[in-house]
Amino acid sequence: MQVMMPLPDQDFDPTEVAVPWRLLTDAGHRITFATEHGRQAPSCDPRLLTGVLFGRLGAADEPVEFYRQLATAPEFTEPVSWASVDMARFDGLLLPGGHAPGMKQYLGSHGLQRQVGAFWARGRPVGAICHGVLVLARTTDPATGHSLLAGRRTTCLPRYMERTAYLATAWRLGRYYRTYAAYVEDEVVNNLDDPAQLERGPRSFHRGTADDDRAAFVVEDGNYVSARWPGDAYLFARRFEARLTGS
Repeated sequence: MQVMMPLPDQDFDPTEVAVPWRLLTDAGHRITFATEHGRQAPSCDPRLLTGVLFGRLGAADEPVEFYRQLATAPEFTEPVSWASVDMARFDGLLLPGGHAPGMKQYLGSHGLQRQVGAFWARGRPVGAICHGVLVLARTTDPATGHSLLAGRRTTCLPRYMERTAYLATAWRLGRYYRTYAAYVEDEVVNNLDDPAQLERGPRSFHRGTADDDRAAFVVEDGNYVSARWPGDAYLFARRFEARLTGS
């Protein structure tokens, strides 16, 4: 299967990109990366590779290794541009997240939203994790005039996670963990028909791993798969792959 993964030029979450890339590639699928202008390899939030504060709060060792592998992959080093993509060519769309300032290029792009809306209308598998859910929440369905997520069940980065990370690091990093004035959860809820459509999952900071999904949480609604944070990335990738293959 052919999967599109758009990214900003910098500051995306390495786990939310590299884990799906590794698992999907190992399963025989092909991922095409796209940035706003293409041609130049994007880069993740560097703090997440080494630890956000005192070596902590960063990505786990295996996702960091996956990202190192990804950084040399031709599909990553030679991305296409958002505008040049023919979305009809793809079988699936993945929207990763990240919270550092460079993410705004991707999260707020109307051009990318048009492409995402065109793909969504085809009813093919779409996956969004963490801040990536904002891309869907902000995209208007031309058929209804409402958000693509208006009638869908979803999850996203929970307010308690975003707030806790901000309060724990603001003394040193300022608003690093507050991408926007509004919490991700609040903006997503405001675009749903019913706040009950948002599912927050268990209140925990434990991460799922390659062989243990007990701490992970995803929400599936038809062709749409969503997850909360990097700790869900393995389960998220597996559930998305199941949607691609119909298994």
